[in-house]
This record gives sequence, structure tokens and C-alpha cells, in this order.
Amino acid sequence: MNAIRTVNVVQYIKPLREGGSMPAIVKADDEFLYVLKFRGAGQGKKALIAELIGGELARLVGLKVPELVFMNLDDTFSKTEPDEEVQDLLKFSVGLNLGLHFLTSAITYDPLASKIDALTASKIVLLDSVISNIDRTAKNTNLLDWKNELWVIDNGASFYFHHNWNTWENHLTRTFPLIKDHVLLPKAKQLKEVSEIFKKIITPDKIAEIINIIPEDWLLSDEDTFSPSEIRTAYNTYLKAKLEMIDSLVKEAQDAR
Repeated sequence: MNAIRTVNVVQYIKPLREGGSMPAIVKADDEFLYVLKFRGAGQGKKALIAELIGGELARLVGLKVPELVFMNLDDTFSKTEPDEEVQDLLKFSVGLNLGLHFLTSAITYDPLASKIDALTASKIVLLDSVISNIDRTAKNTNLLDWKNELWVIDNGASFYFHHNWNTWENHLTRTFPLIKDHVLLPKAKQLKEVSEIFKKIITPDKIAEIINIIPEDWLLSDEDTFSPSEIRTAYNTYLKAKLEMIDSLVKEAQDAR
């Protein structure tokens, strides 16, 4: 897989207030625009980790995902920002954040109007089941139509087990009943075929490769008692466990359909 680039934020353009964590459109020193996800937002660095792992897994299985980049934010932006809420967010997010390439003129996926093929729908549904993504519903699809193609964004609500490391192992044997609310479930008619694709593509080596990309700094927290290496092991273990029970996840999704 391609290495993730690191860029520097050179201009804060505007906040995206429709997102709960208030990401922003920014310009980087490579002249491109990005949607910046802040480490200082509500779910903090764990949302960035979920975004990174989920996005790279989606790319691995052939889904379209905007390029993910690490984004350095320095402390000058908070000093010139008049909005106090944004100012605090910028202040608490100095350091390494995550950016998604901004897809200019993209529109939100509309389940009633947008078209999607069964294979793509099945890949998204099954991957969201594997990564326990609770945030791809009709109310909030987190999918974009761009140049007549479907793009997957916003995986930050995945891996919700990592918000309490004391109980994370309880999730290893659980399926994902919330798949019943997935916006693409009615169109996911090739789940069995997709599960065979996943078994071949999402190998232990590929999982480890993605987990190893997580910046060490994102794995350090005052609240967590786990070390960064223990946390990496946990993500590895979780994903391997989900892939081992993928037939159960398929059946659960088929039954929900």
C-alpha cells in the first residue's frame, strides 16, 4: 500500500458545522484543499485512528476513498481565529491531525436518487460490519457522489470498543446487530461473494501494515492504561476476530435484509 503523505496546514478556510466534531476545510502546503479532522474534537485521537484504519481498509477492498494525509497544524491559527469555539478546537489540535482530500462539488449520497451497484453496496455493508461502524444510516450516509462515482468518507465512529479498553475483549465474539440500520443494506445483494473477496484480500499482513501506520502520538492518552504496542495488538486482534467470524456477519446482514 502507498505511504501516507504528511502536509502542513497553511490556511484555515471554514468550519463544516454539520459534522458533530466540526471538521474544517483547509488548504495545505501542497496547494490542495482537505477536510481536516481535529485531534482536539470530541472523540479525539480515537476518531482519527478509526478514520485511518477504516479508510485504508476500504481502499484495500477496492472502494473509492479520498486520499488520507497526516496534517501538521501549528499554534498560529488559534491566535487569529475570532470564533471562540473554533479557537479552542484549533488550540487543542496543535500537532498531527488527519485530512481527507476535499472532493469539490461532491453531493451527499441520496438513497432514493443515487445509483449504486450490488457489489459496491455489499462491500460497504460488510466492511462496516467488520469495523463496527455505527454511522452509515439513512439519516447520515457518510457517502458522497462525485463525478458519478460513490466515495466512502467518515469512518470515525467505527471501532467503538476502543473508548473503553477495560472491556474491549468482550467485543471479540460479538456480531453487529446495528447493521439493520445501514443505508445500503437493501442493495447489498452480494454479501456472500464479498465475504470470499475479503478473506483473500484482508490478510493478517495487510491488517498489520495498516495498524502500523497509526502515529505513535495518537496512541498516547492520559486516560488509557494500555501502551501503544498493546493498543496496536488489540486492533490487530479485533480485526482478525471479525474476519474469522465473517460468515456470521454475512448471515446477520442477510437476515436483517
